[in-house]
Amino acid sequence: MKKSRFAKVLVILFALMFVSSLAFAAEPAAPAKPGAPVKAAPAKPAAREKAVEKKAPEKKEAATASLIDLNTATKEQLMTLPGIGDALAQKIIEGRPYVKKDQLKVKKIVPEANYDKIKDKIIAKKPPKPASKKK
Repeated sequence: MKKSRFAKVLVILFALMFVSSLAFAAEPAAPAKPGAPVKAAPAKPAAREKAVEKKAPEKKEAATASLIDLNTATKEQLMTLPGIGDALAQKIIEGRPYVKKDQLKVKKIVPEANYDKIKDKIIAKKPPKPASKKK
């Protein structure tokens, strides 16, 4: 009699474990951060990769075309940037040349809040080297 009760309890225990493992397997993965949205896997990864390849060069070309070069921009061009007025545009011009765009912040020419607004819209291209004089 003890063996049959033990066998029944054992069968019930295994059945519960099996059912609970199925329930956990069906749940979606928890997000890495609380409140972060869970992204579904793309249906067609090959098609998506092709679309990304086509769009990437266009965005890069458009982005570099619309960036304002700190070393060559006019005062009027600099003033089109958000948070840059007449005085800051003049300070940017007086601080030339720039090797990197973050020198605006490092040299304290532009406040950090203003720099954060414009950092994606500017670039600091290397100024051309002066022609060397040969004797």
